[in-house]
Amino acid sequence: MKYYIIAGEASGDLHGSNLMMAIKKLDANASFRCWGGDSMQAVGGELVKHYRELAFMGFAEVLMNLRTIFRNLHFCKADILNHIPDVLILIDYPGFNLRIAEWAKKRNIKIVYYISPQVWAWKSGRVKLMKQCIDKMLVILPFEKEYFKNNWNWDVEYVGHPLIEEQEKRNLSAEKIALSDMPVVALLPGSRKQEILKKLPIMLEVSQSFLNYQFIVAKAPRVDESFYDEMLKPYPNVSYVANRTYELLGQSVAALVTSGTATLETALLNVPQVVCYKGSAISYQIGKRLVKVKFISLVNLIMDRPVVTELIQNDLTVENLKRELDLILHHPEKRNQVFADYANLKAKLSSNGNASARAASSIMKFLDQQ
Repeated sequence: MKYYIIAGEASGDLHGSNLMMAIKKLDANASFRCWGGDSMQAVGGELVKHYRELAFMGFAEVLMNLRTIFRNLHFCKADILNHIPDVLILIDYPGFNLRIAEWAKKRNIKIVYYISPQVWAWKSGRVKLMKQCIDKMLVILPFEKEYFKNNWNWDVEYVGHPLIEEQEKRNLSAEKIALSDMPVVALLPGSRKQEILKKLPIMLEVSQSFLNYQFIVAKAPRVDESFYDEMLKPYPNVSYVANRTYELLGQSVAALVTSGTATLETALLNVPQVVCYKGSAISYQIGKRLVKVKFISLVNLIMDRPVVTELIQNDLTVENLKRELDLILHHPEKRNQVFADYANLKAKLSSNGNASARAASSIMKFLDQQ
């Protein structure tokens, strides 16, 4: 069968490639045309556009590139019509993919959405459109199934989280990245300069109270090395690595992590963490009104209780962060509790087995019924 897959980010490319490999095991004649990246291309996808051409971050960048975004939408629609697939598989990336879904539905193209937009946090109004356009919704967070059923009377399928299988595949002990024999604390301050500037200086100050540890920053792909060189200069026990976040976490005894998927990756690699969030005062106030969640970290959201400490906005101070880091480094009772909670988290996310295999099986079943 012919599959047309759209992923607009690096994570979507990764999860898309695993899904493609799982589909190939069930459909020997599968052919893939895709928007994604190197991972999808490496497993046999015919790459139409690389996500690097699609990823615009932040409101200002989106505004500046509106013409490009609309041009991409127009091109995508024409390409789908030129290569009518048996199924269109959309992976997250809602700003683009929901527009394509609405358009494709009117042309009777079968649509599977894998990895739901986080409508439970904000923009819940999107669900009406999603229900109308999407033939099969596959979700990766356990509470999403309940959310869609209870709030929208929509039956979706929970397949487990693809990060579980990805983490199991990686050889984290392959190459030591630490500069000395001192234990490592990982610093994950975010992917954009603005957010790094808000959080990294606080993390760096904290490092000076833990001189028996080496602190290693996970460099963001789109930020120049000179930016880090300048910031890290006054801190002798701090360095950075590029494109090695998994390996860094695999060798760390603790981590200071910005909110987002990184909190979940850190937990699945069994690293005690403190979640750090600080935005501009205006962004934070707007976010507080728009985002409807109890917690900002995926770990706490999935467990529905505070498993990891979240220091948000005015609570993210040097003193508070020092105290919380000391707790997860030097208090065995606290560390053991975190490890026990992480084990429960992993069980929740992998209770359905391999997410990619389950998603592929579900897609096959859906297509067989058509």
